[in-house]
Amino acid sequence: MILQSVKMAITSILSNKLRSLLTMLGIIIGVVSLVVLVSLVNGATGSITDSINAMGNNLLSVSISDDHGRPVKLTDLSAFTDDGTFFRIAPAAVSTATASGSYAEESVQLTGTTAAYLDIQGLELESGRFLMKPDLDNHSNVVVVNADLATEIIGRTDAVGETIRFNGKSFLIIGVLEEDDSSINAMSGDTLRAYIPYTSLIRLSDSVSLDVTSFCVSASGDDMDAAESRLENMLLERFEQDEDAFSIFNQSSVAESMDSVTGTLSLLLGGIAGISLLVGGIGIMNIMLVSVTERTREIGIRKAVGAGRFAIMLQFLIEALIISLLGCFLGIGISWTVIRAISVIGSADYHLSPGIVLLSIAFSVGIGVLFGLYPANRAAKKNPIEALRHN
Repeated sequence: MILQSVKMAITSILSNKLRSLLTMLGIIIGVVSLVVLVSLVNGATGSITDSINAMGNNLLSVSISDDHGRPVKLTDLSAFTDDGTFFRIAPAAVSTATASGSYAEESVQLTGTTAAYLDIQGLELESGRFLMKPDLDNHSNVVVVNADLATEIIGRTDAVGETIRFNGKSFLIIGVLEEDDSSINAMSGDTLRAYIPYTSLIRLSDSVSLDVTSFCVSASGDDMDAAESRLENMLLERFEQDEDAFSIFNQSSVAESMDSVTGTLSLLLGGIAGISLLVGGIGIMNIMLVSVTERTREIGIRKAVGAGRFAIMLQFLIEALIISLLGCFLGIGISWTVIRAISVIGSADYHLSPGIVLLSIAFSVGIGVLFGLYPANRAAKKNPIEALRHN
């Protein structure tokens, strides 16, 4: 019975190709909206999450606004790692400088720090080396630049050994970082970065002194809440229990916040796309009601030769379901094409999520059954005598 109903449904759909296609259009648009939007959100989330994880989830950043007469000196930083809670620590004083080289002149973000900064921040070198303790002790005018800065100022990334000037002072490039095309880097806007010894930045910038007002640490364990609590207690003890004297930024909280935001965004976009599917379902119901009216005589003949109410209802319900599923599969095919095109044009890697594809199919099945039930039931209730008289 089911196989016969499927054959009849397919025959009916093929006999009215244009009408069937227009009926499917609402489902196609709804599925494309759902699959493409959610896949793009998932792809962007994955890219941002990878960028955050690359920086490390064991990172804590501290900013001091009031030292209460007990400033943190460069030589005091090692005391924070004495109890084993923290693995590495490095100052992170940031200033803006005008960089000039053989190729161009640009405004750059200049960070004064120490050797530990490389591992704490998860930076990767393309060539050369990072800062070392002798550079700090000797106030050496050496610099590590990122790939964007090397390209803009020197004209190429193999810039180790070249000279660059910050606010007129010459610095020797000792290292170039790997190119960073992550989402986090793109959103930050400051893509031209350089790293020099903290002591060298003191001489270069009037806003930086031996009093460290910003530093970052990496926790030894995985319990970031415990590490943050320990660091907070150490700073409270130093700054007379004044919670407003400093602020601590927990890197792991960014990933958690990002998961929450993107989860909410996926639900929102999925809900909007779901409305399109509901509209498509209404279109299916309307066209099925028209089909029931057009085929009233056929229904009468089937009932006259012994077809029961369930058989008639099943025929029209299966037809509505097939229309919905065909629209869904067409929508998935279009979605795959759109996502691949966006990946190529946008130079990003987006994938068709299997989970969202299955959700689309399940939703389309539900739409087909829900909106096909009323027309099918109406067809099944028709009086065979009146149906046979229908012209």
